[in-house]
Amino acid sequence: MYDTLKEELPKKGEIMIRFDSGEEAELHLHNVEFLEKPIIKVEADDRTHWFNAKKIERYWIHEDF
Repeated sequence: MYDTLKEELPKKGEIMIRFDSGEEAELHLHNVEFLEKPIIKVEADDRTHWFNAKKIERYWIHEDF
């Protein structure tokens, strides 16, 4: 999942993710850093989050129609 998100985020700019716990989060091109696999660092809400890509069960892209 790490490699897929790293490849897709620059193309889409924003990706929604859902963890195996059911929690959801958004990844935005401007606030995400792909660290050493599988860790994704996100600067959001005046906080820093470290996500384990191995815990992400699915992702989807917002589409404007």
